Amino acid sequence: MASATTPTAEAPERINSFGRIFGALFSPKATFESIVRRPSWLLPTMLLCVLVLGVVGIFSYRGGWPSFFQKQMAGNSRIEQMPPEQRERVYEAQLKYGPKVAYVQGVLAPFILVIVVAAVFLGVFSGLMGAKFNFKTSLGITSHAFMPGLISGLLGILIVSVKDPTTIDLQNIVASNAGAFLSSDSPKWMSAMLGSIDVFSFWNMTLLAIGYHAAAPKKLSSTTAFFSIFALWLVYVLIRTGLTAAFA
Repeated sequence: MASATTPTAEAPERINSFGRIFGALFSPKATFESIVRRPSWLLPTMLLCVLVLGVVGIFSYRGGWPSFFQKQMAGNSRIEQMPPEQRERVYEAQLKYGPKVAYVQGVLAPFILVIVVAAVFLGVFSGLMGAKFNFKTSLGITSHAFMPGLISGLLGILIVSVKDPTTIDLQNIVASNAGAFLSSDSPKWMSAMLGSIDVFSFWNMTLLAIGYHAAAPKKLSSTTAFFSIFALWLVYVLIRTGLTAAFA
C-alpha cells in the first residue's frame, strides 16, 4: 500500500529588488505582497535620485538656467517692484547658487518624500485604522508606489535633451497635468491647483492603495485605502493652493 504524502505549501516566490521595480508598474499585486513579506526601499529611491540628477545635469549642460530664472523673476511681483540694480543682484545670486541647490534637492528630495509619506500613512493606517505593519514595510510600499516616477523621469531626460532649453518649464517638464494647458499669465494659485491633477499622481495613489491593502488585507480594502489616500492628497492640494494664493 502506498504511503500517503502530505502536500506541502509552496514557498512564496521571491521577487528580487530589480524585479520589484518593474513589478510595481506591471504586476503590482504580487509585487507588493512580496514587499510586505520582505520590505526593501533603498533601490527605488536611489533610482529616482539618479533620474532627477540626470534631468538637472542635462538642463545645466544645455544652458537652460538663465532663461529659467528670468521667467521665475518675471512672474514674481515682489521682484518686479525692486530697483533694476537689486533685481540684477537677485538674478546673479540665483544663477550662481540655484543650480547647486537643484543638485542637492535632487539627492535629498526623493528620500525626504518617501520617508515623510511613509510616516504619514503609517500613522493613518496603523495608528488610526488599526492596520498592523511597521515603518520599514511602509517605506517599501511608498518607495515602490512612486515607480511611475521612473517613466516621467525618463521622459523628462528625453525632453531636456532634445527641446530648446529656453522653452522648458523645469517645474513641469512632462505635460501630464491639467496645469500644463494654462497660459503663462494664469493666476499662480490656479497653476498650483491644476498642476496637482496629474496622471502620475493618480497612478501613485492607485499603487499606494494596492500596497497598503497587501500590508493589511483584513483591515484595509483597496477601496478604503485609495479613498483615504485620495482624501489626504486633496488636503495637500488645498493647502498648497491656499499658500500659493497667499504668498504668490
